[in-house]
Amino acid sequence: MDIISKIEKEQMKSEVTDFKVGDTIKVHNRVVEGGKERIQMFQGIVLAMGGTGVNKAFTVRKISYGVGVERVYPLHSPRIAKVEIISRGKVRRAKLHYLRDRVGKRAIQVKTAE
Repeated sequence: MDIISKIEKEQMKSEVTDFKVGDTIKVHNRVVEGGKERIQMFQGIVLAMGGTGVNKAFTVRKISYGVGVERVYPLHSPRIAKVEIISRGKVRRAKLHYLRDRVGKRAIQVKTAE
């Protein structure tokens, strides 16, 4: 068990952006196409966070051309270049799955932290 935790510690990122559920973030993701590598951005609201240690992940949702798009990112993945916080949200839930049922502007709005 000690060996596994040692390996997991080596794979964890030392500097991780501190964000919470309800925040609007921009995820800079490294994408490899052929031999080239580029950065692709995905901006949306953090719906949920789960897992512990190396297995910690977060779900980001955005509305693109009227269709809801969700992506789950591992927090300590080497594919994630950086995470920018656009705005802080003030929510009273650990998971915001109720946003999936909303339509229009209400689907992407969460109270802002003041």
